[in-house]
Amino acid sequence: MKKFTSLLIGCSLALAGAAFAQQPEEQASPKKEKPAAEKTHAAEAQPGAKAAKPEATPPKQRGARNERPESKALKTEATPKSEKSAGPETNVPGQPAVSATPGAKHPAGREKGVKGANAKASPSATPATAATASAAPSVSAAGQQKARATGAGAAKKPDPQQVQQIKQQHTNFRAQPKPQQVPAVTFNQSYRIQGSEQWQGSQYEVFRSYHPERHDQGWYRSRYQRVELIGGGYYYWNNGYWYPAWGYSPSAEYYAYDGPIYVGHRAEPPDQVIADVQAELQQMGYYQGEVDGLLGPLTRQALTAYQADQGLTVTAAIDEPTLDSLGMG
Repeated sequence: MKKFTSLLIGCSLALAGAAFAQQPEEQASPKKEKPAAEKTHAAEAQPGAKAAKPEATPPKQRGARNERPESKALKTEATPKSEKSAGPETNVPGQPAVSATPGAKHPAGREKGVKGANAKASPSATPATAATASAAPSVSAAGQQKARATGAGAAKKPDPQQVQQIKQQHTNFRAQPKPQQVPAVTFNQSYRIQGSEQWQGSQYEVFRSYHPERHDQGWYRSRYQRVELIGGGYYYWNNGYWYPAWGYSPSAEYYAYDGPIYVGHRAEPPDQVIADVQAELQQMGYYQGEVDGLLGPLTRQALTAYQADQGLTVTAAIDEPTLDSLGMG
């Protein structure tokens, strides 16, 4: 019995010891479960953090959307209406922040605004260009060619002292025929001076009414007091003009120009007056040929340029207004 009793006591003690030993383990187990709980809380926090991202994004989007109206308001207040095209250029640095938001279409609009500003700015040079273009037609084409070749200015006035010196030099001037350098014109009864019907004024009447006629010496002598051989052809003088006397002498019909030549009422020989005009136009930079007293193509070209620059009727001939303008009338 004693052995049985001692065995029971030992068993009870062993059970009690085992129960006592199990108590710390049961208390420690909750401690070990705390990390699991924390993991659970962390796991629960992660979805929350993921959910927070969408919540954080909308404020940025709202902030970006709110910035646009403010920038527009600033542009409206800071820049006048006339400077709207310059506004987008000042806000170009802010484009990346706006373009980061999905649906932001304003940068493209701003680029269009910049292009529009450049397009509006480009025509600003047009007036200067137009002004420059509108000034060129003030000088005739022949006058421009003359100015480029000689540097003479348009509408230059002759020097009276120089004119007197030229006239004195040509007091005894006599022209010589030069058919190879200055081709002669031929007789044409139906010839009329081209464009003369448009020349207005009594001083151009002789050019409008002129037509060549062929007569013998008796016919000319009976009507005109002066008929002279000048520069290879006969001319008759009538009321300030010299005319070709076609038919007066068939062997002497060298004429560089078929038409009236105005010399004034002093009745100076036509070759002398032509030489005076050539020398003066040469000094002024219009005439580049030789002073030969022949009213050839180069002389007529110089007269055309001078008349155009002086605002005279362009006749390419020595007429009364041209000779008066040169101070030789």
